[in-house]
Amino acid sequence: MARLNFGGVEETVVTRTEFPLEKAREVLKNETIAVLGYGVQGPGQSLNLRDNGFNVIVGQRPGKTYDKAVADGWVPGETLFSIEEAARRATIVMCLLSDAAVLSVWPVIKPHLTAGKALYFSHGFAIAWPDRTGVVPPADIDVIMVAPKGSGASLRSMFLENRGVNSSYAIEQDYTGHAYERTIALGIGIGSGYLFETTFKREAVSDLTGERGSLMGAIQGLFQAQYEVLRAHGHTPSEAFNETVEELTQSLMPLFADRGMDWMYANCSTTAQRGALDWMGPFHDAVKPVLEQLYESVESGNEAQISIDSNSAPDYREKLEAELKAMRESEMWQTGVTVRRLRPENS
Repeated sequence: MARLNFGGVEETVVTRTEFPLEKAREVLKNETIAVLGYGVQGPGQSLNLRDNGFNVIVGQRPGKTYDKAVADGWVPGETLFSIEEAARRATIVMCLLSDAAVLSVWPVIKPHLTAGKALYFSHGFAIAWPDRTGVVPPADIDVIMVAPKGSGASLRSMFLENRGVNSSYAIEQDYTGHAYERTIALGIGIGSGYLFETTFKREAVSDLTGERGSLMGAIQGLFQAQYEVLRAHGHTPSEAFNETVEELTQSLMPLFADRGMDWMYANCSTTAQRGALDWMGPFHDAVKPVLEQLYESVESGNEAQISIDSNSAPDYREKLEAELKAMRESEMWQTGVTVRRLRPENS
C-alpha cells in the first residue's frame, strides 16, 4: 500500500506495483470465480479476469444477454451456466446483476453462499440499505466490493489498451481472515488502475449522488437550460448546441481531464477566463443547496426506495423508454446527431 497526498489529505491506495498481477493470481489460484450477470459490468470484469488467467465462469439467464456471452466465448455447460448453478460451483460469487435483479434473484443465490465463500459486489446498493433491499448475507462468508469508477465498457476497452479504470474497494465482512487479499486480487484481476478504500454505504451514497448530480442528472439539466436560453434569444440550434455541448465535450473536457481546471482556465482567452471566474460563484451558490437536498435523499435511503419501487413496476421498461425517447427526440439532441455527423472523423 502507498500513502498519497490528495489535495492535502493523505490516503492509502493500492497499486499494481505493491500488488502485481502475479500476486493476485497466487492469491486466487484455488478459487472458482462466478460472474453473475452479463449486462453492464459483467462482460468487462469476466473477460478481463479470463484474459488475466483466472478461473472464471459466468451465470446468466437465457435471452439476448446469454447469447452475447456465448458469442464472447463462454461455453454452455463448461464456463456458462444458470445463475443458480454458477453460484453453487463458485467459491467467489461476483454479483454483477442490476440492483433490481439482485433483489429478485437473492433467494436463489443465498442458499449457495456456504461457509468460507466470498460474495462480491461492484456497487454498495444492496448491502447499504438492507432494510429496503432484503439482502442480508450469511455470517460465515466474506462480503467484499470492488467498484470501478467507470462503465463496464470502459473497463474492458482500457484493459485492452493496457490502461486501467480506478476502483474503490470495501470489506463489509471478513469471515475467513483473507477478505482483504481476495478483494485486492480481484481488483487487480479485473484491471483496476489503482484501488482506494471506502465502505459499502459511502460508495452507494457517493455513486447515487454522482449519477443524479454532476455525472448525469445535473449535466443534462444544465445543458438543457443553457440551450433553451440561447434558443429563446434567437440563436440557431447548431450555434446553441456547439456553445453548450460540443465545445465542452470535444475541446475543454480533455484539457481539464489531463491537466486540471486551473490549467484550462490559464490557457483560454482572457474574456473566457474572467467570465468563468466571475460566474462560477453564482453557479456554485445556486447549485449547492440542490446537491445538499439530493445527498440527504440518497443517504436516507429515499432514492434507493424510489429505484426499487420504480424498477419493480410491471410497466417500468415502457415508461423508461418513453422518457428516453422524449430526450432522444428533443431538438437539442437531434441537433447533436447532425453535429456529430459533421465532425471531420465522421465525414
